[in-house]
Amino acid sequence: MEQIPDLAGDGPASVPERAADTSPDNPWPLARLSENLKRHIERAPATWIEGQLIEVKNNRGNVYMTMRDLDQDVSLPVNAWRNVAATFGEGITPGARVVARVSPNFWLKAGRLSMTVSHMRPVGIGDLLARVERLRRRLGEEGLLDVSRKRPVPVLPQCIGLITGRDSDAKKDVLRNTHLRWEAAQFEIREVAVQGPNAPREVAAALAELDALDHVDVIVIARGGGALEEVVLPFSDEQLVRAVAEARTPVVSAIGHEADRPVLDDVADLRTSTPTDAAKRIVPDAAVERQGIAEMRLRLARGVERRVLTGEQELAQLRSRPVLARPQVMVDSRAEEVSGLTERVRRSLGLRLDREADAVDHLLARVRSLSPQQTLDRGYAVVRHGDAVVRDAADVAVGADLDVLVASGRLDAQVTAVHPLPARGTGSLDGGDAATDTVPHT
Repeated sequence: MEQIPDLAGDGPASVPERAADTSPDNPWPLARLSENLKRHIERAPATWIEGQLIEVKNNRGNVYMTMRDLDQDVSLPVNAWRNVAATFGEGITPGARVVARVSPNFWLKAGRLSMTVSHMRPVGIGDLLARVERLRRRLGEEGLLDVSRKRPVPVLPQCIGLITGRDSDAKKDVLRNTHLRWEAAQFEIREVAVQGPNAPREVAAALAELDALDHVDVIVIARGGGALEEVVLPFSDEQLVRAVAEARTPVVSAIGHEADRPVLDDVADLRTSTPTDAAKRIVPDAAVERQGIAEMRLRLARGVERRVLTGEQELAQLRSRPVLARPQVMVDSRAEEVSGLTERVRRSLGLRLDREADAVDHLLARVRSLSPQQTLDRGYAVVRHGDAVVRDAADVAVGADLDVLVASGRLDAQVTAVHPLPARGTGSLDGGDAATDTVPHT
């Protein structure tokens, strides 16, 4: 621990070795802090950084510059002494994109921190394009460039989101050509920076804002032509192209640069060569559609006319057939068939009735032949004794009263003698001895 003079006269005081050990009663001298900061800062290794020069001043050969981050709103002052500045080429100018090897330097007397440049060079177009190609390959390996991921653009979007420069020609081209083709087209316009370090961030923010609107059916990112670094590089920013890939609304790329296309063209759902081309691709041409409708109506009318003519010809052919020319012929022929069938039925029914009548007569004759009346008509009689029919002469006694039924009338008789037959079923019924002798009486 160092000794410092005691201003109060109590002897020398000890200086703390660490900043944490300082106190209001035992502080560090300012020089001690500055020396410690200088030793700590200047132990940091030299670092390569990349950014855009926004300010360049030359003071007697020494160059004082301000670099700004390409993506964030962060700036850093740097300086190059005359021996290093003498190696700079013509590309070290305001607006240039550069890489520099810097190391921190702390000026002890003024307590200022500065970044000293030991080497600086502009980033060449070739280097930038190589970075773009590496990004394109990486995105392709992730599948973000696959055609299967691309969403179809609506045939007739109700509202078109447009991201373009402030009061730019690209904006005017898209609006003018879109309304020339479809007068009722509606737009949600977001004007942003389309070149410079802030362009990718502003375009991505506008994309997110439009993508959140449900009534926006398609989003167009438009920029006119320009230098390669102004057109290709801002629209090849990784953050921007990933935002386009993740958007739920179809995105149309309308960047006017044909030689080296930005990565945005590969990720977008539809690539167009210019903002004017985008206007032609996102909405149909009303004049062409009206002409198409007229042609379809004409084709429809001709088709209906042909169908009517064909129907008339078919009807004429049908009417020329004999069956339709004299339809009563068909009725007459069917009437003759009906008459013939009716006659056949009548004859068949008559024959059947005759056969059945003969059968009835035969049955009637048979029934009549079996009738008791027929038996009585042949001279037989039915003799009853009381309620019983007399079948055997032995069943009645002499003097019994009998009731005799003949073919016509009845007789009362009295038995005077009984003559039984020798055996049942023998003897003559119509001659010889009578079974009974009856005396009729009234």
